[in-house]
Amino acid sequence: MTANVLVMGIGNVLWADEGFGVRCVEHLGRNWALPDAVTLLDGGTQGLYLLPFLEQADTLIVFDAVDYGLAPGTLKVVKGDEVPRFMGAKKMSLHQTGFQDVIATAQLMGYCPDTLLLIGCQPEELEDYGGGLREVVAAQIEPAVHVALTRLAQLGIIAKPGRTQSDLLADPSIMQEAYEAGRPAEDEACRFGDDRFFPRGA
Repeated sequence: MTANVLVMGIGNVLWADEGFGVRCVEHLGRNWALPDAVTLLDGGTQGLYLLPFLEQADTLIVFDAVDYGLAPGTLKVVKGDEVPRFMGAKKMSLHQTGFQDVIATAQLMGYCPDTLLLIGCQPEELEDYGGGLREVVAAQIEPAVHVALTRLAQLGIIAKPGRTQSDLLADPSIMQEAYEAGRPAEDEACRFGDDRFFPRGA
């Protein structure tokens, strides 16, 4: 019997490299056709709202920006019982503690997926509101997706080049290309507050 697999990216695309996980599932959906056994989800910062998705999964594959204390852009894969520990280490934003709580709650309720795989990338920059992924982190999207595809193949789930349509992914207006291309240049946008209340030159 084919396992039900949840492939999820978590993080906040508004804070530069924090969006790594979300951009991974976006890339996966845009370039690979996945069978019905796989649910592709932009988990964003939804926290406990993700519990129903975990309940339905036998295997959970998560993409995320993780502070491993390594060089920026380092990709590190963590499995099994180690996953919750890394999800909560050196918390970078509200979503990490939230997702650690999601896993703990699912375990307490007896429906945490049997298999957990975290594909994490060390961020370079987080303190850039409205910024996109830094080059060293963006370069790890394809390698991270390859790790996920390899794991799926080990489960007997073969992805083919193509596209996966999913209502659980981000709106096209905030996908990577549109989001990063739409950011105003620094001399055209206020970077220290709301222009209506803190006009430049004041």
